[in-house]
Amino acid sequence: MDSKFNPFVHIEIYVSDMKRAAQFYETVLGVEMRPMDNPDEEEEAEMMSFPWYEGAPNISGTLVRMNGMGPGANGTVVYFACEDCGNELGRVEGAGGKLLREKFSIGEHGFCGLASDTEGNTIGFHSMK
Repeated sequence: MDSKFNPFVHIEIYVSDMKRAAQFYETVLGVEMRPMDNPDEEEEAEMMSFPWYEGAPNISGTLVRMNGMGPGANGTVVYFACEDCGNELGRVEGAGGKLLREKFSIGEHGFCGLASDTEGNTIGFHSMK
């Protein structure tokens, strides 16, 4: 494989309440979530996609409500790219989430902060300024 290959393809954030979770991410990130068809006819699931821009350097991601898969605070942390992560972190509590760690420096790698979404998932925000 090419050493410049990014192995990430898709992220799923598991939720209990799709409407509440979608509203949280739309408010905090300033994006419009898009309903998706369930790709697995044998499994009852509800999915909403984060914006996807064909040809842009991004990976896909969805919110997923599915039996047997629930949200949690101690799993993998997804970091969202931001111009200034302090802006998104500042909208977390007003959107129903909880601020876990305000914006802090990570040296030459920029800044980040941590929050809990409305479903109890720990998420991060990253920016270079």
